[in-house]
Order: sequence, then structure tokens, then C-alpha cells
Amino acid sequence: MNLARAASVLIGLGSNRGGPRARLEGAVRALRADPDVVVTRVSPWYRTRPVGGPPGQPDYLNGVLAARTRLAPEGLLRRLQAIERSHGRDRAAEERNGPRTLDLDLLLYGDRTLELPGLVLPHPRLEERAFVLVPLADVAPERRLPRSGRTVREQLALVDTAGILEVVAG
Repeated sequence: MNLARAASVLIGLGSNRGGPRARLEGAVRALRADPDVVVTRVSPWYRTRPVGGPPGQPDYLNGVLAARTRLAPEGLLRRLQAIERSHGRDRAAEERNGPRTLDLDLLLYGDRTLELPGLVLPHPRLEERAFVLVPLADVAPERRLPRSGRTVREQLALVDTAGILEVVAG
């Protein structure tokens, strides 16, 4: 792929059902195999407490992937959702913030801002979620966040990271 016109994107990954590590690694493999996506960095996986949702659900594994793509934001979102479905996710049947086999969130697409049904860029809760900011700091610590103007590292210093339980060795 010609990277000259490719957008820099950051994608959040999470899973807490059906073999989370295998699901996350499968999603990374699928993105690496996509001819329109070049994966440039992948964070370690972090075991994290669930945020919201039903009580008693298992801990998550979360990470962040950095990539470059020629796909438009909507096209990339469709690819991410197809990968989720291939791992058994049924968005229509799941509870909000409930357990899931695979969650792929488009966090940032270059410096674009966008508000469409089903797609808001930057991701609306990106700057408040430690389970996103901790792995994001592994792949893009100096990236400026569009809403606050702070770097990922600066924003991470302002959030509660108690829900980050451990890094899972690769």
C-alpha cells in the first residue's frame, strides 16, 4: 500500500468472553492480512476491570493498535465490525457495556472529527478511560488528543488507573 496518502488510525481492542487473548490476537492477524491496512504497532494486552455493565462479568483484556489505512472512516468501521462478527459478536443481542467476544473501537482517525450514526471521531469516551489510555500510551504517548489538546501521557496522568490490573506478557 502507498502510505503517502494513508491516514494514521488508532484502534482499541477488548474482549472478556470466549478466550479473550485468542480473540484479540485473531483481530490483529485479520487487520495485518487486510490489504488496505498496515499495522504499525500493537500495545501489550492489559487485564482490566469491566467499566459499567452488569455485575459479575469477567475481567477484560484490552489493548490498542496503531495502523495506517487508505479506507475512509466509515469503510474502516465496516471492516472492524466484520472482524467482530467473525469472532461471534452480535451487537443487536448484547447488553450495553456487557460481556463481549470482541470489541474494536475506532479511537482516532488522523485529526478528523466526525459525527455520524454509529461513528463519532474522536471516540467520545477516549480521554476518560484508563483501559484505553494505558495501552494507547504504549503506542502513541506523545499523540495530542483532539478534545483536551493534551498528549496521551498527560491525559493518562489525570485518570484513575486502579482498574488496570496487570499487563499480560506477550
